[in-house]
Amino acid sequence: MHTVRKIIHLDCDCFYAAVEIREQPSLAHLPVAVGGDPHRRGVIATCNYPARRFGVHSAMASAYALKLCPELVILPPRFDLYRAVSQQIMAIYRRYTDVIEPLSLDEAYLDVTDSEHYKNSATLMAEAIRAEVKDKISITVSAGVASNKFLAKVASDWRKPDGLFVIEPEAVEAFMPTLPVKKIPGVGHVTEQKLTALGITTCEQLQQLTRFELHEHFGSFGESLYNYSRGIDERPVMHTRRRKSVSVEETYPKDLAHLTQWHNALLDLCERLRQRLQRLDHHYVIQGATVKVRYHDFTIRSADGPAGPITEETFLPLLTALWDRRQDPIRLLGVGVKLRDEASQAQKDMFEEEKRKALMLRHHH
Repeated sequence: MHTVRKIIHLDCDCFYAAVEIREQPSLAHLPVAVGGDPHRRGVIATCNYPARRFGVHSAMASAYALKLCPELVILPPRFDLYRAVSQQIMAIYRRYTDVIEPLSLDEAYLDVTDSEHYKNSATLMAEAIRAEVKDKISITVSAGVASNKFLAKVASDWRKPDGLFVIEPEAVEAFMPTLPVKKIPGVGHVTEQKLTALGITTCEQLQQLTRFELHEHFGSFGESLYNYSRGIDERPVMHTRRRKSVSVEETYPKDLAHLTQWHNALLDLCERLRQRLQRLDHHYVIQGATVKVRYHDFTIRSADGPAGPITEETFLPLLTALWDRRQDPIRLLGVGVKLRDEASQAQKDMFEEEKRKALMLRHHH
């Protein structure tokens, strides 16, 4: 018989801002954000709920956030502190299960299907975890409990901040129809617009389309839309997540208006990327290179290319391709590499070698 999984999605509320307020309790009732300097074209990383009431949100220019909320306290990020607090929180999670998939410093999936705590009640475990994090770390956590990752994540959003919501397996069929399609993983702005053009804003409307129709409109993603709209998600909680990419980027005080300025900025970014890669364990193979720019109007574009050494020679053709496409000033430049796990690369090499031998034998005979 198919075992119904028990998944908890945990999401710390306004994590960076919450840590800063914990460190400085006098900020508790003020609008607070963590982000870059508004005078140097910084961007908001996160903000608390009093700031959100003014319309402030993450990825917004700090200067604009201050216009919306003149009382906003913007603090520079302290990632070492956030990492340390995140490790303390993860240690609490690990007492309930080893099957943990961290998505970021402040968010994780827990598979508690086989956990013996609280007579295997995922709801009671989620309550206990939230209470312990609040008590020991002084941070509030929102939790969602469901039979799969997609529903657990939807549920953790339901009663934010500092809430718990449970979607029982037998309630899924009744819960799904009213769910907005934008809550589906992978449905970004473009897909949402495409769905809206088809007259689809809820999962109930999405359920009316056949697999074939979804594939026609959305390619291979159509299958995911078919399943998610019905609350189906077979993805396991990946507790051995590996890094798929590493990148570095810089927002500049003044726009870089010419290709020569873009080029000059590359040297520093390549050096920083090299240093970041050196800090990783050495079980990765570089698979490809990527360059990203954000124009003065906040439009983002990127270009991908083949793997190569972390030097400007690898990234310059990609940078030039972006310049050829649009010769406008940029406010941000980033470079990165796509990674493959060395073990899976070795497996692939072994497979290719076996294939080559088989072909040689066939020709030989």
